[in-house]
Amino acid sequence: MLSTSMRLATYDRYGPPDVLSMTTAPVPRPRPGEVLVRVRAVSVDGGELALRAGKLGSLRSRKFPKGVGVDLAGEVVDPGTTRFAAGDRVWGMLGRRLGSAAEYVALPPGQLDHLPAGLDVVQAASLLVGAAAITALRDLAALAPGERLLVRGATGGVGYVAVQLGKAMGAHVTGLASAANLDLAKELGADEAIDYRAPGDLGRFDVVFDTVGTGLPAFRRLLTPRGRLVTIALDLGRPARSLAYIGANALRRRRWVRFFPSDPTAPLLAELGRWVTAGAIRPQVDRVFPLAEVAAAHDALERGGVRGKIVIDLS
Repeated sequence: MLSTSMRLATYDRYGPPDVLSMTTAPVPRPRPGEVLVRVRAVSVDGGELALRAGKLGSLRSRKFPKGVGVDLAGEVVDPGTTRFAAGDRVWGMLGRRLGSAAEYVALPPGQLDHLPAGLDVVQAASLLVGAAAITALRDLAALAPGERLLVRGATGGVGYVAVQLGKAMGAHVTGLASAANLDLAKELGADEAIDYRAPGDLGRFDVVFDTVGTGLPAFRRLLTPRGRLVTIALDLGRPARSLAYIGANALRRRRWVRFFPSDPTAPLLAELGRWVTAGAIRPQVDRVFPLAEVAAAHDALERGGVRGKIVIDLS
């Protein structure tokens, strides 16, 4: 029998990781057509750290409490649609709202897909960032075989998938990472792995994929005449100026810079699943925390040096 209450992670003010706490709430009632999912694992995303700290408070409502978690892997409880059946293993993303770090989540079926065979829920949660990498490299940058790709943050939560995807798409991949993580960048498939603290002359690139957000003008100067820079991050020290710079360069026909929000869809998740099933993208889990230790998971990511994804296991 389905429980009437659930555990979830929330915060009632902006601040460091210790503002996060465990609370209980009623199990959500899905709207007509929505799917109710029993969540088994979620990842910790860099963007939600900034939101929790209040660095992007001007872009969100001031209403509290707020939830955390942007993706999920679990199983269907109430299908709400013919696409799924009760018990189906699924993965998905909430998109622009947060709150998947909860035992149950209701969401539209278009934001879910069946979990690829052979993946456990922790591995699945670590790979969902691949949807952003596909959007960036395939849809926005139109990365072509033989092109030179620079991945900034090559061993982080999104960059580690972008390195693998770029290589699978036939690019020559250069990864920027910390000195301690250069070995992992090479294991992931980077042709070159360079310490971001002492990069030297990097040369020119057809595509730059940025996961950091700072210093975008310097990285734009690394582009070839027809180069493209896609970033998934903003300079959190000056987000308004960062957005203004991106906006001013987004419509250029050459050497453009673009930023995009995550907008997951079932076809995009299915595409990610095909890359995973083919063996082109593999999971890289740094550490796993239980839901009760969500604050420790956020703290671990903030401390840096992460190799892949930090995952919260609700199983």
